[in-house]
Amino acid sequence: MKKIKTGLVQQSNTSDLKTNLARLAANIDECVARGAQLVVLQELHNSLYFCQTEDTQLFDLAEPIPGPSTGFYSEIAASHGIVLVTSLFEKRAPGLYHNTAVVFDTDGSIAGKYRKMHIPDDPAYYEKFYFTPGDIGFEPVQTSLGKLGVLICWDQWYPEAARMMALKGAEMLIYPTAIGWESSDTQEEKDRQLNAWIISQRGHAVANGLPVVAVNRVGHEPDPSGQTNGIQFWGNSFVVGPQGEFLAQAGNDTPENLVIEIDLERSENVRRWWPFLRDRRIDEYGGITKRFLD
Repeated sequence: MKKIKTGLVQQSNTSDLKTNLARLAANIDECVARGAQLVVLQELHNSLYFCQTEDTQLFDLAEPIPGPSTGFYSEIAASHGIVLVTSLFEKRAPGLYHNTAVVFDTDGSIAGKYRKMHIPDDPAYYEKFYFTPGDIGFEPVQTSLGKLGVLICWDQWYPEAARMMALKGAEMLIYPTAIGWESSDTQEEKDRQLNAWIISQRGHAVANGLPVVAVNRVGHEPDPSGQTNGIQFWGNSFVVGPQGEFLAQAGNDTPENLVIEIDLERSENVRRWWPFLRDRRIDEYGGITKRFLD
């Protein structure tokens, strides 16, 4: 049976990059000590979530790929013999930047990368200012552990993205994430937002017969401009199986490392019971490529 022990690092960050990197390394160490073969980090894990404001000086956080951070994580992956999913601010060229997941294989080599395709532009999430939409498509990354369908945060609301990864042979869907609450929202609204986030991703698992791994950051990060009360990242990192069943879930207010065994062969059985791919009416879906059907 093909089973992968998977570690999720739900971390709170500071404004000091060296502190964050040290925490990440220690948390990866802990996951490996608990048997993890695959470790997934949260979105833009090296720094605070800098997209709360629009500031050209913050482009200094970006790095080329390969670059210093890929060297750092390559060494970690190789030293532990793990597959490692990271999330970096990529400087592709002057004035051209991406939100990019980089996947390292067990020998430390870069197995592949994914550039975030769906870019939000909402209060406190001004990502369109920083990131150019991805241009390398929805391509799973082949690793020694299997074919990983890595997507990033805002991508997790789009069933088309999950489906494309599934149709290209992804064996699991992985979402590094940075999402949280604004303090002015009521508790009822906060509950609705969190539940919608979880339901959407569980739906991707069910519709595609694949396990889903979602890794969110946690803790409060202030708004440097003072225009809002900052973001309380809601944690709740989780893993579900191919029927949307919960395998593991973290809390919403503290850093936490989860390690859970994922049985990839279960997807084969679930897809035999629920053959959604067989019954798709691909001859009738042409309209999906249109912005709106008037």
